[in-house]
Amino acid sequence: MTDRKTVRIALAGGGAFGAKHAAALRRIDGVEVTAVVSSTPERARAFAAEHGIGRGVATLDEVLAADDVDAVILATPTPMHAEQTVACLEAGKHVQTEIPLADSLADAEACLAAQQRTGLVAMAGHTRRFNPSHQWVRQRIRAGEYRIQQMDVQTYFFRRENLNALGRQRSWTDHLLWHHAAHTVDLFAHQTGSPIVQANAIQGPIHPVLGIAMDMSIQLRAESGAICTLSLSFNNDGPLGTFFRYIGDTGTYLARYDDLFTGKDEPIDVSGVDVSTDGIELQDREFVAAIREGREPNASLAQVLPCYRTLAALEAQLDAARAS
Repeated sequence: MTDRKTVRIALAGGGAFGAKHAAALRRIDGVEVTAVVSSTPERARAFAAEHGIGRGVATLDEVLAADDVDAVILATPTPMHAEQTVACLEAGKHVQTEIPLADSLADAEACLAAQQRTGLVAMAGHTRRFNPSHQWVRQRIRAGEYRIQQMDVQTYFFRRENLNALGRQRSWTDHLLWHHAAHTVDLFAHQTGSPIVQANAIQGPIHPVLGIAMDMSIQLRAESGAICTLSLSFNNDGPLGTFFRYIGDTGTYLARYDDLFTGKDEPIDVSGVDVSTDGIELQDREFVAAIREGREPNASLAQVLPCYRTLAALEAQLDAARAS
């Protein structure tokens, strides 16, 4: 637990999601973003100037050695997440890692082991747990007013070249399974309150340049009996994003990020669900509150690890199918 009134946070990653976190943190009282790391020192300094951050630095190591940093938010390329998470914890910094925590089960388990060794706050950016739309459904479930029978989810992007959300060339390749499916796999178990006991996946052809499947279909079954069907594509030319359909015993709901609608596409007011209608801000508020209160956060590494076990099992299925 920190006794300091101000929680001093460093941001690693000056891209699209780094900007989302910078904007969210500005709205949280008692938070100071003291430093930002980006892909080059020039980008870090430009990002710091644009977002009112104390300074731009060249490396994460500089942040981890700094006395004015209590915690780090990692919005860096996926292949860096696990190693950087462990480095933050071993340097005595609380850490929030953008989804996915890791792109292998072994790396995810290593992150959890580091958190357990250090006792620091460590959470993963599983934003769907925090979006007001999904919180509204969860509140009905916890009140005994709603039971999920099926979730149908579409995660669609148009990404036939290796570009990020800002249209810039990436030095790494995004992944439908380890990144985008992680949101739904975790949310399905979280919302049903029931572990996933069956998981199946098929995928389309491997892209000759990117080396990944551009289309994927996943089926899940929870111990409660609820099922989930997830369709993912990097070939879809709009609309883009992730769209959730909850089919339950007392209604159907459509969640589109922070917004919620009935099955007849009538808007539902979710403004009173939490202190903000921005899922990223609510995620960051939980991180800060857990640090101040010395407690386990929602989306802690321990809570999300079952998701990564399911992803690893699905990857093994897909690898076996390719080899046969």
